[in-house]
Amino acid sequence: MNRRIIFFDTTLRDGEQSPGVSLNLKQKVEIGKMLVELGIDVIEAGFPVTSPGDFQAVQTIAKEVKGATIAALARANQKDIEVAWEALRDAKNPRIHTFIATSDIHLQYKLKKSREEVLRLAREAVSFAKSLCPDVEFSAEDATRSDWEFLAQVVLEVVKAGATTVNIPDTVGYTVPQEYYALINFLINKLKEHGYEEDLKSGRLRISVHCHNDLGLAVANSLSAILAGATQVEGTINGIGERAGNAALEEIIMTLKTRKDFFAKTLGYEPELRVNTRMIVPLSQLVSKYTGMPVQPNKAIVGANAFAHESGIHQHGVLCERSTYEIINPEDVGWSGSAIVLGKHSGRHAISFKLKSLGWELDSESLNKVFERYRAEVKDILRVVDDSYLEGIVLDVFLEDTYRYRLSSSQVISVYSGSLKPFAQVEVEDTREGKKVSIGLGVGPIDAAYKAVASALGFSFEPSSDKEWLRLVDFHIDALNGGTSAEGVCGVILEDRDGVRTAGLGKDGDIVIASLKALIKALNRLIAYKEKGKELKESLMKVQKA
Repeated sequence: MNRRIIFFDTTLRDGEQSPGVSLNLKQKVEIGKMLVELGIDVIEAGFPVTSPGDFQAVQTIAKEVKGATIAALARANQKDIEVAWEALRDAKNPRIHTFIATSDIHLQYKLKKSREEVLRLAREAVSFAKSLCPDVEFSAEDATRSDWEFLAQVVLEVVKAGATTVNIPDTVGYTVPQEYYALINFLINKLKEHGYEEDLKSGRLRISVHCHNDLGLAVANSLSAILAGATQVEGTINGIGERAGNAALEEIIMTLKTRKDFFAKTLGYEPELRVNTRMIVPLSQLVSKYTGMPVQPNKAIVGANAFAHESGIHQHGVLCERSTYEIINPEDVGWSGSAIVLGKHSGRHAISFKLKSLGWELDSESLNKVFERYRAEVKDILRVVDDSYLEGIVLDVFLEDTYRYRLSSSQVISVYSGSLKPFAQVEVEDTREGKKVSIGLGVGPIDAAYKAVASALGFSFEPSSDKEWLRLVDFHIDALNGGTSAEGVCGVILEDRDGVRTAGLGKDGDIVIASLKALIKALNRLIAYKEKGKELKESLMKVQKA
């Protein structure tokens, strides 16, 4: 019994048909090579007849990408198939993938052909492709809206003509799992009735499925088809593709791996997967980068929040035993680092875990102080709490009495004029050197105010050889409530030339003052950390060990 599930990736063909996506040759080759590292069996490299660029891409991938079957798409006509073969001929394992629609709606409105004509074209296309290439796949476009008896007739004819894989696409994402299961089961039984049972068992003949996601069912339909006996599944990385996209291969792979018990029990055997799942996230990120299509945070497997826990109850459970709320080990799909995300719902356990991961060993009394400050100052303001804000609270608890700077006064003039610039004057109290007053000009009032502070305290936001250079990693302003008198909150993350980061929050009815408060807070924490942070960490660690 053949137990292999063949994974057919069409990211470079169907995925690139996503509106606004255009991959260059170098990007396609790089994605193709990483697909091989993942363990993809068949890579559909393009549709050669459509353009010289597509032809070149298929030809180059056929030459340079080793370790997978390389497929090229062709309509059911001689010219398309000849061009596809010309592009593929240098591949070690080439496949011609030819297709024609089989639904009455496509026959009537798009092809304007009878069923008899389509049957003949399908048979002739497969026969001609087989004369060029030993591996031929046939797809019945819009199969799920086709008449089942006619579809079965087409399937039998193309298998007789030499097709080694027959694909039953849900081209417009129309079917549902139970219906698709029944269709695949129906077609497999038809093939068995006509003497192809041994070919199906051995893998010499495969039924493939290619599902679109118009109703959000592409992955569910694909899995249902596997349960019905399909042994090749087609899809894309991140589920990209036309309209609502294709079945996401990473979701299908991880479902088969995670629920192998269910599939083994239902099928009577465990589907064999030859996939390096640790390549899933790196490949997902590469595809996202090159296509310019961000992965939604809550997307299964590869979304930024797929293994993130903010709820205090969930965080506590995961910290005690990951399997309480995680059915997949994040490292198994290529994620690394902590999955604990601090936010408004986080509790002491999460705060303690995060601090330990940052090198802070706190006793229960100190942890309580940090947690109370966290609840009062951060958790209802920031949606996600960066590590720098959390470390800043620890510095406040232990080192606040050593902070140097306090904003004494400021005056900011905002100008609407082509020749004048916004102006700011600030006075900062320095506990070591007394009051410092300076002015600044900027593109806006906050920019002017920040430049005034920089001038007063002797640093620069631009790379400088004679001044301390600070980089503004993050700056954001939010309103805490509605209306023109809303209190604003500003968040700032600073980084010095050594890579040390600190953060500050400032609240005020005036957003310029809120911004200045945030900057002064971040500067105080930065200096305190650089002067006493390492010593403080070591002393706390010694106390905990003692």
